[in-house]
Amino acid sequence: MFFSKSSHYLLAAVLSTAILLLVPSAAAQSKGESPMMQPQIGGQPAIVLHRARTGDGGKPEFLSLTVLPGRAMDLFQITAWVPGKGEIPLIHSPSLEEAARILDAPEAPYGTKSFTFGGPFLAPFANRIIGPLSKDGRIVSFTWDGQPMTLDANWKGRKPEAMPHAIHGLMLESAADGVHVSESGDSKIVSGLIHGGDFSGHWFSMSEVAIRVTLERGAVIAAVEVKNVGNKPEPVGIGWHPYFNLPSGDRGQARLYVPGDLRAEVNNYDDVFPTGKLAPVGGTPFDFTQAGGAPLGATFLDDNFSHLKKAADGSSYSEIIDPAAKYGIRITALTAHVNTVQVYAPIDQAFVALEPQFNRNDPFGAEWKDGDSGMVTLAPGQSVTWKVKLELFVP
Repeated sequence: MFFSKSSHYLLAAVLSTAILLLVPSAAAQSKGESPMMQPQIGGQPAIVLHRARTGDGGKPEFLSLTVLPGRAMDLFQITAWVPGKGEIPLIHSPSLEEAARILDAPEAPYGTKSFTFGGPFLAPFANRIIGPLSKDGRIVSFTWDGQPMTLDANWKGRKPEAMPHAIHGLMLESAADGVHVSESGDSKIVSGLIHGGDFSGHWFSMSEVAIRVTLERGAVIAAVEVKNVGNKPEPVGIGWHPYFNLPSGDRGQARLYVPGDLRAEVNNYDDVFPTGKLAPVGGTPFDFTQAGGAPLGATFLDDNFSHLKKAADGSSYSEIIDPAAKYGIRITALTAHVNTVQVYAPIDQAFVALEPQFNRNDPFGAEWKDGDSGMVTLAPGQSVTWKVKLELFVP
């Protein structure tokens, strides 16, 4: 049977409405029932995991998380109980219904809208890849280990002269297979597998990406494992792009701790292309290395911090602190391969996008004379894991 394009949209709207009618009430949600049927995004229903609050309300604790299997297991939302605030969203995201409209719109190719809110996972590279462009400006060329490769130029700055480039990996539109929800005691777990292959001919070997997110009272733990299932070596960078809310809404007094002694200089804040120079942060407005952090004030940030202070086991952590809300969140990178932290904090928004990632911005660029891009080379059969833990505290 033939349906017109408008008929398809009408059918999708009817189905979406039917799905929404299946969502339990807020009272049912508060009892910890999970997972719940949710609107479809990327061809799969969102998954919401809940746990019941078990404390007396005097300490913060995580209560729910929302994952989008149709968008590479995007960790779209996390809620928590925060003393004095009640249950609040920790991630800057629209409603699921609005997200479905934005992310599944035909004019939003490559999944680029996915990293404008929520918390998408990024692989096989994070941040930008810059290189010579095709005549029509749609294809970026670069080289790794003597091998040429091309990527779709899926992003550019806002200025007319801005140069298109590739950004934030190749799985933003990927759907996960084998999505599984389980629980162990108070822990709720959701996992899925992305058969990336060679990402439509845009990467050096064949990859599988396993993603697992765990909700506990005192922690949310996210793990992304990339395995080279092909017969050639490949470089891999993994990252995460979460937008953390500032519950008070008062950005100026919010504080940031990032254990990076060096900051990558960029050409401007529209392109955000690295120059190859790493500048010490000490004595500058970009020094967030002191215990307890430093106020954001009126400092705009879209910066990559490196030379991270790490513990003996290779872990490192950053913190976002909102004193006015008596709220703090610690983001601990549990794997030593996390070598940089990208921070995006516009001065007119009450959020901080804090992105623990393997690689530098433009990891294959000639500007990096030391060759230390942060990318991990996987031989056939090898795998590498990115893992981060979130914890709440009262500052």
